[in-house]
Amino acid sequence: MSSPETPVSQTDSAPETAKSVSFNKRLDFRYAPPVLITLILLAGHLSFGILASYRTVILAVGTSMITELVLARLVVGKWRNLSSAYITGISVSILIRSPMFWPYALCAMISIATKYVLRYRGRHLWNPSNFGVSWMLFTAPFSVAGLSIQWGNNLWPMLIIWPLGLVIVWRARRFHVTFTYIVSFIVLSGLRSVITGASFLAEVAPLTGPMYQLFVLFMITDPVTTVSSRKGRILVAFLIALVEFVLRLNEFIYAPFYALFLVGPVAMMIELRRKKPATA
Repeated sequence: MSSPETPVSQTDSAPETAKSVSFNKRLDFRYAPPVLITLILLAGHLSFGILASYRTVILAVGTSMITELVLARLVVGKWRNLSSAYITGISVSILIRSPMFWPYALCAMISIATKYVLRYRGRHLWNPSNFGVSWMLFTAPFSVAGLSIQWGNNLWPMLIIWPLGLVIVWRARRFHVTFTYIVSFIVLSGLRSVITGASFLAEVAPLTGPMYQLFVLFMITDPVTTVSSRKGRILVAFLIALVEFVLRLNEFIYAPFYALFLVGPVAMMIELRRKKPATA
């Protein structure tokens, strides 16, 4: 973006420069989230073996991409960039655990399908992987479990992933969402430790795990399924942490997923109802 002080002699090259800058920003940001989520997968598996097998990763990612291609062509009538489908597939392969293969394929398929089926006024309401993972954990508890591994004392994955992740959410203008949620989670963890008598470190420890890295860096910051105003996003992030706090007090194991599942779509629907419907 050129400044007001740009010399007249440079104006001929301004459109080309602006186009180049726009292309570079789009190119950089398009591939940064897939690279980050791949790092989370590799760091988690090499450190703690978080994956059931690499076949489940291939199955989840492949199903996610194929579902995206088919539904985009059938519903929208065009081919779509598969970065989002890749992220969804990787998220599914990390976040659910099952001795069988079908849950990975089904969860990936449901996650992508929500983008085309569960819509309100032209927008999908749920983060795809949050819906798929929550649905599987709630409806198939005897076949599917969630990931519950922390990094423990191994700090090097966090030292790599968190700085990169925070830079990416900053570039996406969603840093305030991540920051609000983390601060709220820490404060409410302290309150929860007072209420339950549990150790504060035990209550706050989940933030060090790959599950929460995906949740904080990808799910709650999803630009498509977050409200449009900055103040609204801050409020929603706090409400997600608050609902999670209540669910944890009531011993819901997968509280963060359910909290986002409940709060995010309601916030989106309230915002969309206030807007005038688009005219044909």
